[in-house]
Amino acid sequence: MSEADEIQPASRKPEGPPRVPGAPAVRPKAAATVMIIRRDGPKPRVLMGRRHGGHSFMPDRWVFPGGRIDRADHRAPFATDLRPDVQATFDAYLKPGRGRALALAAVRETWEEAGLLLARPAPTRPAAGPWRPFVEQGALADLEALDVIARAITPPMVGKRFDTWFLLADAERLLSLERQGDCGELDEIAWVDFDEAQALPLPSVTRMMIKEAVARMEDPARPKPFMRFKAGAMRPAYL
Repeated sequence: MSEADEIQPASRKPEGPPRVPGAPAVRPKAAATVMIIRRDGPKPRVLMGRRHGGHSFMPDRWVFPGGRIDRADHRAPFATDLRPDVQATFDAYLKPGRGRALALAAVRETWEEAGLLLARPAPTRPAAGPWRPFVEQGALADLEALDVIARAITPPMVGKRFDTWFLLADAERLLSLERQGDCGELDEIAWVDFDEAQALPLPSVTRMMIKEAVARMEDPARPKPFMRFKAGAMRPAYL
């Protein structure tokens, strides 16, 4: 993986396409992303990747692995289920099973984008669609490793919107720190400490979530923000 001191800042580009004037707000797509934290050095480090400059949404920005939910995520196999408190947080806002599917989407995207398996060893088994490459590694998703830290919905003036759940996991729950497979949408990935992360070209919501992760390390019981656009700015309620 690339070291943090090798990362080159990207030129500033808009975070997403603007909404067409006069058109109604785009309905947000359900998505999930995961902050994976390493604690084996002098400072905690988080896994981040740089999106390709040709993307219409957040080009050249450094982000956490993740993406939109896929139909296959509702029926994908897993080794461990969500913890009861995490499941309860999802169930307070979503239909039954939707939270698990979002968590599975974040695990799948981590594999597709960063080549890392947040999983436990398992016998190889048949699978279809986007989960086939994952289970062919002899692994099943480790959902017990995940915690919810926040939720955020893209503002309505943006032409591409997501309703994203931000999850947290410890890197010790990865099958290996060695990257496998193709990197997918992320041109480059790196483990960076939180100060280094803040110096990267980040989406505004990613910058908020890094600050939230630091605050949660100091106070794990702090309320979990739900960021939505109200009265001209992104404002938090709490999950």
